[in-house]
Amino acid sequence: QVQLVESGGGLVQTGGSLRLSCAASGRTFSRDVMGWFRQAPGKEREFVAAISWSGGTYVADSVKGRFIISRDSAQNTVYLQMNTLKPEDTAVYYCAADAPIAYRKDPARYNYWGQGTQVTVSS
Repeated sequence: QVQLVESGGGLVQTGGSLRLSCAASGRTFSRDVMGWFRQAPGKEREFVAAISWSGGTYVADSVKGRFIISRDSAQNTVYLQMNTLKPEDTAVYYCAADAPIAYRKDPARYNYWGQGTQVTVSS
């Protein structure tokens, strides 16, 4: 059974940093797109970042220059380093896997999802 398990969320002050991890099990995702999305209360799930099997990275304009996505294919794990956090980054962050690269920003095109991890940035 495929599982994606996020960790690393928590409460941090404005300007702080967090590193999210997503550990995959049940199959290897080394050849798949993996992504991070977030959803704040009352809002739709939005794209944050994605990484291709070859290491190409894509980040949303709202987090560009602050968030970095990376992967360790040997460990079947993807990371999201979040720096200079702002209150508007507060959301539940979800890891996702297996989408066509052309649709990396569309949550409906991902086949696997984690349960999410809460990130709260206090002002």
